[in-house]
Parts: sequence; structure tokens; C-alpha cells
Amino acid sequence: MSTRIDDALALINRGVEELLLPTELEARLKLGRPLRIKAGFDPTAPDLHLGHTVLINKLRQFQMLGHEVLFLIGDFTAMIGDPTGKSATRPSLTREQVAANAETYQQQIFKILDPDKTTVMFNSSWMDKLSSAQLIQLAAKHTVARMLERDDFSKRYQKGDAISIHEFLYPLIQGYDSVAMRADIELGGTDQKFNLLVGRQLQEQYQMAPQIVITMPILEGLDGVQKMSKSLGNYIAITDSPDEMFGKLMSVSDDLMWRYFELLSLRPMAEIKALQQQVADGRNPRDVKFELADELISRFHSTVEAAKAQASFIARFQKGAMPEEMVEVMLESHGAGMAIANLLHFAGMVKSTSEALRMIEQQAVRIDGERVSDKKMHLAAGVRVVCQVGKRKFCRITLS
Repeated sequence: MSTRIDDALALINRGVEELLLPTELEARLKLGRPLRIKAGFDPTAPDLHLGHTVLINKLRQFQMLGHEVLFLIGDFTAMIGDPTGKSATRPSLTREQVAANAETYQQQIFKILDPDKTTVMFNSSWMDKLSSAQLIQLAAKHTVARMLERDDFSKRYQKGDAISIHEFLYPLIQGYDSVAMRADIELGGTDQKFNLLVGRQLQEQYQMAPQIVITMPILEGLDGVQKMSKSLGNYIAITDSPDEMFGKLMSVSDDLMWRYFELLSLRPMAEIKALQQQVADGRNPRDVKFELADELISRFHSTVEAAKAQASFIARFQKGAMPEEMVEVMLESHGAGMAIANLLHFAGMVKSTSEALRMIEQQAVRIDGERVSDKKMHLAAGVRVVCQVGKRKFCRITLS
């Protein structure tokens, strides 16, 4: 094997959870033609977070090797709702919701991908043309027994939980996408392995060379435990402001930082290992985290914004300064003043008064820089104060 293919395999394997049939990958690489690399994203929410970019980074690495990326927006499958890992049937989205979310995806992915080497595709373009008879023929290519081998379907069936027929169609349609797109390789999260293998099986039934399957790990969120998810609140959206993104990245643990480097950074692994050695030799991990934050914020915003975010972070959290710009809120108390918990809630700094009380108990609330310890604190009408909740939330509140 040539050094060139050795180097390509090393980059392709970086951060990968599982590469099925590596000998087939070697054989495809030796063909000397650009391979068609598929990854699908259902636009079920308007914004992508860093967890999504684990796959997109891998697509970018394939582009660096000269291959063609097929970025599939699952506008048809999004209306079904991906049942992967779900304990109940997911609600379907309307075409209007899907179209709006898909538009934001196209705006966001090219912060990472090279548009000249990317083909954006929508699976509605072939699924809308499939007749009911053809859909039945597709369904005949898979069995219920095989579907129930999927862990989430099996658990729901054994517990007697409902499984709708349309959910069985999801893996089939995802697999048929690979047929329509003539994919050489499909990427997905570890939870997508079953669906990716359905793609292999269907390509064989359509007399095509079956795709190689690569699964990527699920990125842990800021808590370092559960997967990054908007519903869990442990995410970093790629549309977050530079200051917010910087603050969130600095909250990542020193151990988790290296996983973020491997899966999110485009630095060569040799550079990352050199940074690890520097920390082992005594360098402050915080300074290395600065480098990670700088790279990611530069990618999604700009190098200027990254530098500003770092300077702002240092000023706020190392020198005790408050941000120069913050949200301004006016609250009406009709001259009666307001309890601190209600003030924080009505200003949108917490979701409820009970959360406000918990934050006070945790010594995470400050008024004009002074920590609040009295949960019954009452602010008089006419005051104008700067409130802080946690490390990153600031708000200037005028109470009338």
C-alpha cells in the first residue's frame, strides 16, 4: 500500500467509532477516483450544534482527500420522524417546518464544508416521485423480523409499546437514499448503524456495489455525561454568539477538552498530541482550551470575533469586570417593587421563580457584583441594577 493511501486511511480513521470492512475501503481508495461520501441530516430543528458537526468535520476531511461530499437534507424523512433511540412514536413535521429548517442548514454547513466539493441533495426529489406500488415493492425487500432486530424497536415491542407502521419505513427510505445517491460510503452516528446497513443491503439488491459504513461517536455535551442535545441544555449551537460560545467551551472539563479537540478540531493529531504533552509538562489547560475556542469561534464567526470573545472572557471572569454590552429590560411593578426571584424570572434570566431560588441557594446570583444570599430580598421601585446569574448571564434591569 502506498504512503498516500496510508495517510488517507489515518485521516479517515481519526475519531471513528467503527469502520466496517476496511479492506473494501482500501480497494475503493485504490480505484483512484473521487468517492461519493453520503451523510444525511433530518432538519427537525432550525439550528445545528457542535454534536452535529462531528459528522460534518469528517465530511470535510474526505473533501481534503479529494472526494465528493453528498450532503443529504432529509426533508422527506423528517416528516416521518427518525425513530432511532426513541421509546415512543415521534410527532411528524409539516413540509413548511421542514423547509424552514432546511434553509438554515444550508446556511450553516458551509462554515465547515467546501461548497465547490459539496452536493446538497433532498430526498424528497426522488421519494416524491416514488409511486405507491414502488413503495410497496421497496417494503417487500425487508422483513419485520429484521426490523425487530433493531434494539429500540425490539425493546418497545417487548414492553408492548406502540410501534407505528410508518416507523418501519424510515430505515428503508434512508437505505433507498443510498441507492438513489449511488453512495460509496455513508457516515452516521453510532445509533445509526442499523439504518446504514440497510443501505448496504438495498444497494446489493439493486445490483450496486454496497456502501462502506463508518460510524462516528456521539459527542458528549457540556456536562461530559449525556450526549449533546438542545433538549438537555448541554449544547453549543454553531449560531451561538462568540461570547456565549467561548464561555461554554471554557466550561468544558480538562479531560473532555481532548475529545472535543479530536472530534471538532481540524488540527492534525500530531499537533493535538503535542498540546497534550505540553499540559503533561505543566502548561495550564486553560490556555490550551483558549486555542480550541479560538479555532471554533474563528470557524463559525471570524478570527476578530474570536479574539474579542477571549478578551471579554478574561475581563469578565479573571478580572471580575462586567460586559460592556448587555440586555436591557424594563419591568413594571406599579411602585410596589419586586422580590428577587420574580425579578429574575420576569427578566427572562431563569425559567421559573423556583429556579431563581435554587440559583440563590447555589450562590450563583449577583446584583451589581454583590452575591445575593437572601432569597426574600425585595428590590424597591425605581432601581436600576445589573443582575448576573451563573457565569455568563447578565442583564441590566430597570424596575419602575
